[in-house]
Amino acid sequence: MRGDRLERDLRAAVRGEVDFSTRRRAEYSADASNYRRVPRGVVFPRDVDDVVAAVAVCREHGAPLTPRGGGTSVAGNAIGEGVVLDLSRHVNRVLEVDPEAGVAVVEPGAVLDEVNRAAARHGLRVGPDPSTHARCTIGGMIGNDACGSHSIAWGRTSDAVVELDVLRYDGDRRVVGRGALPAELESLVRAHLAEIRTELGRFGRQVSGYALDRLLPENGRDLARALVGAEGTCGLVLGATLRLVEAPTAPRLVVAGYPDAVAAAASVPTVLEPRPLTCEGMDHRLAETLRSLRPGAVPDGVLPAGRAWLLLEAADDATARALATAARDAGALDAVVVTDPAAQRAVWRIREEGAGLATRLPDDSEAWPGWEDAAVPPHALADYLRDMDDLMARHGRSGLVYGHFGEGCLHTRIDFDLLTAPGRRGFRAFMEEAADLVVAHGGSLSGEHGDGQARSELLPRMYGERVLAAFAAFKGYWDPDDRMNPGVVVRPRPLDADLRVTPTRPVTTLLALRHDQGDLRRAVRRCVGVGKCRTDHGGVMCPSYRATHDEKDSTRGRARVLGEMLRGELVTGGWRSPEVREALDLCLSCKGCLVDCPVGVDMASYKSEFLHHHYRWRPRPLSHWSMGWLPLWARLASAAPGAVNAVTGSRLAPLITRAGGLAPERPLPRFADEPFRRWWRRRPPVRPTGRRVVLWVDTFTNAFVPRVGRAAVEVLEAAGFEVVVPDGSLCCGLTWVSTGQLGIARRVARRTVAALDPLLADGAPLVGLEPSCTTLLRTDLLDLLPDDERARRVAEATRGFAELVGAEGVLPGRAGAERVPSPPVLVQQHCHQRATTGAAVDVGLLRGAGYSADLLNTGCCGLAGNFGFERGHYEVSTKVAAHELLPALDRAPDATVVADGFSCRTQIEQLAGRRVVHTAEALRAALLGETEQSEVDREAGR
Repeated sequence: MRGDRLERDLRAAVRGEVDFSTRRRAEYSADASNYRRVPRGVVFPRDVDDVVAAVAVCREHGAPLTPRGGGTSVAGNAIGEGVVLDLSRHVNRVLEVDPEAGVAVVEPGAVLDEVNRAAARHGLRVGPDPSTHARCTIGGMIGNDACGSHSIAWGRTSDAVVELDVLRYDGDRRVVGRGALPAELESLVRAHLAEIRTELGRFGRQVSGYALDRLLPENGRDLARALVGAEGTCGLVLGATLRLVEAPTAPRLVVAGYPDAVAAAASVPTVLEPRPLTCEGMDHRLAETLRSLRPGAVPDGVLPAGRAWLLLEAADDATARALATAARDAGALDAVVVTDPAAQRAVWRIREEGAGLATRLPDDSEAWPGWEDAAVPPHALADYLRDMDDLMARHGRSGLVYGHFGEGCLHTRIDFDLLTAPGRRGFRAFMEEAADLVVAHGGSLSGEHGDGQARSELLPRMYGERVLAAFAAFKGYWDPDDRMNPGVVVRPRPLDADLRVTPTRPVTTLLALRHDQGDLRRAVRRCVGVGKCRTDHGGVMCPSYRATHDEKDSTRGRARVLGEMLRGELVTGGWRSPEVREALDLCLSCKGCLVDCPVGVDMASYKSEFLHHHYRWRPRPLSHWSMGWLPLWARLASAAPGAVNAVTGSRLAPLITRAGGLAPERPLPRFADEPFRRWWRRRPPVRPTGRRVVLWVDTFTNAFVPRVGRAAVEVLEAAGFEVVVPDGSLCCGLTWVSTGQLGIARRVARRTVAALDPLLADGAPLVGLEPSCTTLLRTDLLDLLPDDERARRVAEATRGFAELVGAEGVLPGRAGAERVPSPPVLVQQHCHQRATTGAAVDVGLLRGAGYSADLLNTGCCGLAGNFGFERGHYEVSTKVAAHELLPALDRAPDATVVADGFSCRTQIEQLAGRRVVHTAEALRAALLGETEQSEVDREAGR
């Protein structure tokens, strides 16, 4: 009942959302750490006044508070059993950028990248740049004293803070900075002056505990900077004034290769002498892991020879040359200067995604944070790293090493066994010995992520009793009742309590989930919580989050609710769980997470698996029958397409959409007057060439856009292929997979591979025109039919249309560089295409055919197969399109749009009023010297 009163009073006082639901509590039960603590509820304050009101209500009820930004903490700092205040959703404005003063004034939920976008207009930026810069908030950075790769040049977050607007739990609000201290804190400093001066602030990355050294007279008695790194245990930051730095206009990146990570660490003192902007390190396993997840993600030539690398950034050519020379003098096998921005981004992506990549080692074993963030003085780094290797060997552990070598800070994900009781005891033993080791090297338990639950218990191994007493007194001044993020720094919770991973049996799935041993629990554990799915720009993941900015609609939020369902304590009901159904409802099954998530979470497959079990022996949504069984309805409609179109275009259309569970706002697509297969059957035979290609005729091409199939046939034949079309109406099963009807999908897939296998026996490729169907045939088919050798052969033979034609290296017919058509061509990449081959080959092929073609880097179109047609999804579907795609098209009103996906073409045509062609149609136009739209116009009767 007390919880009910707390929720009621919060709803009365707060204008923002107050959510105590089971699903919401599941989403916020974890961050990016090993820990799980279920909150009583979550509050999304509308503004700063709402924050003050929420704190007042919690104070009346004595409820603990945990402030939260992006939830990317790896030490368990952003979870709690009281009320979680999510400041990222609304309290996130950049209030002012003053280029004259060189400062920015921001709210705590402002994302770092957004602050930097505002500052970049004046050639400025925030100095600290953690790898989570696209989703971490300023409040979170202040909480952990975040640093990032440029800290050797521009310092930690504490070095960037000028003033803080701080609210205590007791309601006291003040703006703090440099100057006179409150009497209680002045007394604290005098009482502990000796140990503060000798034990704190010894080197740049000593972040563990409270930064009481900032209160010293020689450091300006800076109360704001003393609160940075307090991890939400002292008060709530309501606003911050940050010092900005000048951004380099054209940085150069020096990549130096070494025999191993110890050798790279040993060279650090030498390479720091030319004063680089960054000095980051990583070992070969990080690059290997990325290569195994996404072939081609590590471009050839950007990493020189070696098994470990330093990434040294310079602001000018002279410094870059000096850095390369210093690296070679210090033992580098080679050092290359990377000036191309795209190549630089590719290298930085390896390093920035380390927190996610390192959770799956190259052998696909699981690795975890914990001993994630230790730091030593840079001159001691090589010895520390060598001793850490010995410690891991003694414990039989392995882990990837990467981090801020220039400041002696290492990030290490280790393959702890958290699934057994002996393994957990081993985890504690390792953590205790590792703490003693870092202290022996003069280091700090935490170098930027804070102590959290992971390391707070170990602070007595690092500090003497008087320093710990000073920490307790500082906490007591701000929060005497221990209501602010309790269990962290002072009175810590045990480091091996509340572990998110529990000893459980595997949950086998109908989909094989080959990369996770067929275990859904293991698959869901891929999501460690780094939160890349919460970004607003770049890539695809996660389209629905970009539309709603709701944690529920992030890949991470869905993984958390799924994980709680499998755990069975908070989210009960198993496969019947309404919480999981709601969390997955706005998942577009776009597979963006498969390629954008650092560890390849495949939420589309998890959703299909859940829907299969959730609706087994239960009534399904109407859309599962209309859209899931679309291949059947399309086959029937193709017998009399004119009559069907007359009905769907009449006043009966609203009844049809309602009966099919479809969005009333969405026009129904028209069936073609003549399906492709009918055209194929009446087409005169073509003389065999001996170079056979099997054309996969998907439902969409056959029933709705046969012109695409016809264009593909002409281009393939012009390229010298004999085109073979399988007999009968075969289907890959895509619509049944996406609606979770996996039993039917498997039967359909078996029938398909049985029909295709003989046609592919002589090595003929299978070419697909629809990216979603092509992707299923080359990837998901192996999860549907894991033990079927025919499925493996079909998957290996499958190629995308542009992929096959481009591999020939010849342009058909009259295509050539002398033809430069106007207007230019923009290529919209289908999300499933992006998850496999990408569309760069399409762009290259179109350019080779004489087009001025470029890729639209605009994310998901928002239609995503059945998703955008289903009732209740239209608003989100259009918001996804409006996020990036539609504005990009508005900026190029004269461009011809090329999109291979039926969904992409439909969404663009319906929302932007633009006609769209397939790559095959554009190539056919080049072949015949026609305009790109001629065949489209002819088919439409124009």
